[in-house]
Amino acid sequence: MGGVVRLVLTVSPMHARRHPWMHLDTCRRVSARQQGCRRARWGAVVLRSTREDDHAGVGLVTNMSTRRTYCSNMYILCSNSYMFGGHAYDAYMWTNTDRPYQDLPALPPSIEVETREVLKALTPAARALAALDAACRRLPDPSMLINTIPLLEAQASSEIENIVTTNDELFRAAHGALGEPLTPPIKEALRYRSALMAGFEALKTRPLTTQTAVDICSHIQGRPVVVRNQPGTFIGNPDTGKRVYTPPEGQDVLLDHLSAWERFLHADHGLDPLIVMALQHYQFEAIHPFSDGNGRTGRIINLLFLTQSGLLDSPVLYLSGHIVRHKDEYYTALRGVSEREDWQTWILFMLRGVEVTSRWTLNLIESVATLRASTEDRIRAEFPKLPVADITRLLFTQPYIRIDDVVAAGLAQRQTASRWLGELSDHGILQKRKVGRSVVFVNVELLGLLVHPLHR
Repeated sequence: MGGVVRLVLTVSPMHARRHPWMHLDTCRRVSARQQGCRRARWGAVVLRSTREDDHAGVGLVTNMSTRRTYCSNMYILCSNSYMFGGHAYDAYMWTNTDRPYQDLPALPPSIEVETREVLKALTPAARALAALDAACRRLPDPSMLINTIPLLEAQASSEIENIVTTNDELFRAAHGALGEPLTPPIKEALRYRSALMAGFEALKTRPLTTQTAVDICSHIQGRPVVVRNQPGTFIGNPDTGKRVYTPPEGQDVLLDHLSAWERFLHADHGLDPLIVMALQHYQFEAIHPFSDGNGRTGRIINLLFLTQSGLLDSPVLYLSGHIVRHKDEYYTALRGVSEREDWQTWILFMLRGVEVTSRWTLNLIESVATLRASTEDRIRAEFPKLPVADITRLLFTQPYIRIDDVVAAGLAQRQTASRWLGELSDHGILQKRKVGRSVVFVNVELLGLLVHPLHR
């Protein structure tokens, strides 16, 4: 069973009657009988009662080798106890992070995930996301969000994997205004944006599947990828060499896990879609199906799942901004599920991310709308003969504008377009920059709203 040890914990019925809520840190008369293992190491334990009317909690084993159980933060509710015979509990302990987690449990989890705390956090997250989606649908031209949010998402998601670029670099590179060769980090971030948009387009013809994940990862890597078939995947601290988790191994095993993951995506299990998003994201990262790019692929799938579920019309949720801001908490919560089945902490983290980033994007929409209105008024006052509404719309599709963009929009011929942009630059509405042999014009105020996003 990989690094999983099965234990049976037997609780005295008299003790259970006297102490229906038992804190195992203070209960020294709980014996541990190991099955299939000569010695249990330290690790995480998940208690499952053999009695349907009992409830079990989760905690950490501090020492199991003495056949005594010393646990912290673990409670068991022993209900309907009897005078004769003990209550038996199955404990599954993940004991060795160097061994692959072959028997990764399928979703949904066997424990209750829609707890009171989760449901309390679900309401504001769902409301914020719904408000964002409604605001995007009301926009007369959502192209600015569609052009920029995926770039911000690409930058942040890549930074989580220590692929670092700045937002300004990425915006300039995306619009041909960098003026220098693209660095490898910029290329990877741009491929992420391409993968996100390709996945979004693919949803129009087919639902999320394992093949979707393969296609997304192939875009990210810039080459075809397959589900890994070699052992030796390292997840841990590269400086110390300490492993924190070893994913399943064997291509057939991985494909089986991916099939179960895919069925869960489309099953009628009665869970809220935001909770499903959190559950499936953990599961995908735990399967770790590719040699590289799993985190970025999984974070794209989050947005595609929300779109497929009808919660987002476009992939404009900047969820990776929250994750990169709380990177340590993100990885700690992921490990908490693997080590002690702490689904609640993980789900709460993801719900908070949805709420925070939804509200941030709503604020961005309002700020851009205000700036757009004031810019249009200024252009109308200073250049009444220009096609003011059309020019303003173009200036707010992306922060970098070229003469060719005005021509491609059908607003003017090249000479006239050059004159218009030059005049806007002379009056401080745009900023003119030389890039190689060509010129670009920058909507500096719009860029200022975008280069200082959520996690800065």
